[in-house]
Amino acid sequence: MRKYGLTLALAALLFSSCGRVSVSFDDPSLKVDAFKKSSLEISQQRIDVSTAKVEGGFSLKGKWDLRPFSKIRFTVRNDNTEDYLSLYFFLENEGKDSRSRPSQGILEDRFKVAPGEHTTLEVLLPCDMPHPEVNRLLTLMRDTPYGEFRHIQYGVDLSDVREIRFISKKQYPVSHWSIENLTLVPGERPVPGYMQLDSAAFFPMIDRYGQFKHKEWPGKTHSDEDLLRARSEEEKDLAAHPGPEGWNKYGGWADGPRYEATGHFRVQKIDGKWWMIDPEGCLYWSHGIIRVNASSSVTPLHGAKLASRDYMFEYLPSPDDSLWRFRFTNDELLIPYYERWQEDSTFDFSSANIYRKYGPDYKSIWSDLAHRRLRSWGLNTIANSSDIDICREDRTPFIDRFDIRSVPIEGADGPWFPIMDPFDPSFRAAVEDQLKAHKRDVEDPYLLGYFVDNEIKWGNETHAAKCVVNAPESQAAKKAMRSFLKQRYGWPVEPSEASESDLLDFNRLLIEEYYKVIRESFDRYAPGVLYMGCRFASFVCSNPDVVTIGARYCDVISHNQYRYTIDSYKLPEELDKPVMIGEWHLGALDRGLFHPSLQICDNQQERAYFYKEYALSALRHPQIIGIHWHQYMDQATTGRFDGENFQVGFLDCCDTPYPETIEACRSVGYTLYQSRYNE
Repeated sequence: MRKYGLTLALAALLFSSCGRVSVSFDDPSLKVDAFKKSSLEISQQRIDVSTAKVEGGFSLKGKWDLRPFSKIRFTVRNDNTEDYLSLYFFLENEGKDSRSRPSQGILEDRFKVAPGEHTTLEVLLPCDMPHPEVNRLLTLMRDTPYGEFRHIQYGVDLSDVREIRFISKKQYPVSHWSIENLTLVPGERPVPGYMQLDSAAFFPMIDRYGQFKHKEWPGKTHSDEDLLRARSEEEKDLAAHPGPEGWNKYGGWADGPRYEATGHFRVQKIDGKWWMIDPEGCLYWSHGIIRVNASSSVTPLHGAKLASRDYMFEYLPSPDDSLWRFRFTNDELLIPYYERWQEDSTFDFSSANIYRKYGPDYKSIWSDLAHRRLRSWGLNTIANSSDIDICREDRTPFIDRFDIRSVPIEGADGPWFPIMDPFDPSFRAAVEDQLKAHKRDVEDPYLLGYFVDNEIKWGNETHAAKCVVNAPESQAAKKAMRSFLKQRYGWPVEPSEASESDLLDFNRLLIEEYYKVIRESFDRYAPGVLYMGCRFASFVCSNPDVVTIGARYCDVISHNQYRYTIDSYKLPEELDKPVMIGEWHLGALDRGLFHPSLQICDNQQERAYFYKEYALSALRHPQIIGIHWHQYMDQATTGRFDGENFQVGFLDCCDTPYPETIEACRSVGYTLYQSRYNE
């Protein structure tokens, strides 16, 4: 077996007697590129991938006409014995556009491979679209109705494929895996189901309840009577499952050992495991859910950058309709995002359905129901981005989040908002203003604490410093860099002349200033309230300095962790700090939505299975003090402000629970403390 670097020539296509086409990896006519410095070992029929940075893979570059074939078959081996391999497969045309919604010129499929598994997988190639005009009208959504026939399929032209890629994502710690026996299988690609419909028959495709019209599934709502029937059936279920025994009013372990009670939630390490301690001194492990909010299924209709999508919907209320009130985004969390995306017309299907189901007094009824649901399901935390009025009823502990809006560092953009300049006076003022505005909640014993900011793009060890170098002279961080360089060298040094070590050290100084200002503000305006960190987005933050420096100032490190299990989670440099999993979820395509979420499952039964697997692995982990599912209700079938339309709810957009997920959640929640304490 030979070892190669980043690129090498690859692969002749050899036809077998049965018409299949196999890829041989010893012909220099085509090229392979390793992804992110992966190390590749290539033999005739196999490519082994090794990567020190966890994310890795390779691409095959050439020119293929795949129209005679129905599928691509290959064998995968996951050499890791602890974690699932999350494998992404791509077919791509030249000049693809991955930024559009939906993307064009790309076929994407995803697979999960169990620890130690050696299995054969297939990618079904999409049929020719008989009505491409329908696909062109399926705007904004992360995935479309056509995605059902391939997990994520974006109008790839099979006649001119230029690249095939296999990639494992970095949040999954699998550093050794292989692909072998890559084969093109001939066959027909029939046009399935509603893809045979032209635009006149296909649209409108969304019914009055926000559901896809052209498909049936268990639990689908067809009438207002169905909503009322579901309400009645759920009440019977809640009465039969009132909640775990042995919990106190906070959801802490009343039947367990007692520790110092401070009147607030706090953290403590006990017998080698981190715990939260509730205000009464009971052990507490946060089993929670994000966005307990009626406005989870808001979808844009049109805006400055979005042409009208009214044609998609069977029903939209007129001004004299009682549901007209839901034609606008009332959710305080979402308003800034819709404003940023310049989407000024929306419809809130979930709130409209809740109004239909519970009547004019829907807010108080649904609020009460939310608390009863969580306790019945074995959950004890209303996680961030939820309806603050529901949180303030003081029936279920809640955790909240605020984002710092001050002067940004020019060029330090991120997926949501840029890095704010911690040296600018507006930064401290913004943090203090937020804490002052939350004075009522800061004093509430039901408050677990605050996340500050969300999924900041910290970049590598010098990213923010390089942005400061290129920032205008008025940037406070640039003035701080000048002062830093002068102090280091004894004379003025231009930021553009800073060495790599200068950039590294100033980057650390900037990170420290960020955390220090927030910590000082908490100590002054929210003493005793837990500072829960800034919710890192990846498995390990791309810059470990952010984690290690943050650990000095934060009470808890928070990570958003979309995986199947979390046994192997580690903080850098063996930091001993409590960790809150700020987001995780799973989804499937068998209940009417078009995108299966960031963690795909085959169906609701498998989703329930992995709910238990993830939750139990977190309970086993000595540093993890809680997990928060994203989110309470499904996202809109036709997408939110950025197109996300994931099947991620405990409830669908009609407020109907997914029974499989509820059962799995109860199986974990009802024995939560016994599992954690006895492990």
